[in-house]
Amino acid sequence: MQTCISRCSLRSLGVGLWAFWGAAYLALAASTAAPAPQATIDALAKANAAVVGVRVSVDEDARSAETLGQRRSGSGVVIGPDGLILTIGYLVVEAQNIEVVTQDNKTLPAQAVAYDLATGFGLVRPILPLRGIQPVKLGSLQELHTGEPLMVSSGPQPGGEDADVNMVQVVSQRAFSGYWEYHIDSAIFTSPPVGNHSGAAVFNQRGELMGIGSLLVGDALGRSPRIAGNMFVPVDLLKPILAELQTKGSSQQSHRPWVGLTSSEQAGRVQIVRVSKESPAALAGLEPGDVVLAVDGAKVSTLEGFYKKLWDHTQAEVDIELTVLQGADIKTIVLKAVDRMSTMRKPAGI
Repeated sequence: MQTCISRCSLRSLGVGLWAFWGAAYLALAASTAAPAPQATIDALAKANAAVVGVRVSVDEDARSAETLGQRRSGSGVVIGPDGLILTIGYLVVEAQNIEVVTQDNKTLPAQAVAYDLATGFGLVRPILPLRGIQPVKLGSLQELHTGEPLMVSSGPQPGGEDADVNMVQVVSQRAFSGYWEYHIDSAIFTSPPVGNHSGAAVFNQRGELMGIGSLLVGDALGRSPRIAGNMFVPVDLLKPILAELQTKGSSQQSHRPWVGLTSSEQAGRVQIVRVSKESPAALAGLEPGDVVLAVDGAKVSTLEGFYKKLWDHTQAEVDIELTVLQGADIKTIVLKAVDRMSTMRKPAGI
């Protein structure tokens, strides 16, 4: 399925959505549940109006500045009647200054509400009221099917760039393990790839929010042939913890053991690619190129298995035994894991 809308300004959105639905309707025509084209256009236009640009700055000495940068930009979407905005967490981690930009290019100061390490979500709220923007409804993975057309919408970007609206297709739904000690049991993968994916909103044809953009990936299918696409964190993961995030700034699941490794999974091996500075792994002497063979005596061969074994511990600050291959030597290393959330500055507002 080809992209039907690209670099679409708000002024041309109505025409663009007719093109969007024209292709989508062909794919859905056989379904008696498919809504009428005009109803879909209205729903998508309403959903798109709730998408905003998100601009963030962090201090130079913040831990995340080295990997994520001091200046970050992406998108978010209004999900609450008080202007609460859902975005991707890596945009707002350790944020000191946040601005949101509406579709009509009004810029408002905002503050962080939550950063959730476990899901990858972030929440922000404008300090001044967002007028004329209605919150979107949250959808469900249970109603999402492979091959279904979706709309990806991103907010205005720095430099005066217009918002983007793109048509994509669901190509797979599966678990996802990130190289940065991150795993979720369900994720949405779409294609063709969208460039402005950070915090972008993906909607079904009813205008319901299905997920938030996280990554550009080279294996959206999860199997051969390899095709490029995006990974979206599904809003199903948000629903059980939304109230907790608003009151506490993170979920309980985010306070879990962290050792400070960037790893890759290749041919049944978990290999260390990078060791974070001053992390438990660095203090214990782990190095790039080492292969993790076991955690607390239990063999691991995948990132998912590695992470879940780490997170089996109920306390974040705990001794963990890693069996690693360093060069030609197999070593047993005991390190003191920490709560990752405690190592980062709380964004202003949390």
